[in-house]
Amino acid sequence: MRIVVVCGAGASSTFAALRIRRAAEARGIAADVRASGEETLPDALVGADALLVGIHLAERLDSLEQAAAVASVPLAVLPGETRTLDGDAALDLAIAIAGARS
Repeated sequence: MRIVVVCGAGASSTFAALRIRRAAEARGIAADVRASGEETLPDALVGADALLVGIHLAERLDSLEQAAAVASVPLAVLPGETRTLDGDAALDLAIAIAGARS
C-alpha cells in the first residue's frame, strides 16, 4: 500500500508519515508512506493508493481533490492536528479509503 501525506510545505507531513509508517510496521503491513508538499503532489500521487491531507489545508481542499481525482487516488482529511497525529488512526483511514476504491 502506498500512502501520500500532504500538509503544506512538507515539514509536518514528514512527521505524520513517520507515525503512519511505524503503525504499519507494528501491524506487519507493508506500506510505503511518503510526505509531500502541495507543489510536488502531482508527482507524489503517481502509483499512490491513498492521499491523506492535513486538516489545516481544508481551505484548499478543492484543488487537492482535483489533483487526487486526476491521479485516481482517494483522499481523506486527517483527523486533528498533524503534529499530534495518531499513526494507527491515520493508517486505518488510509486503509478504509483505499479499500473503498476497489
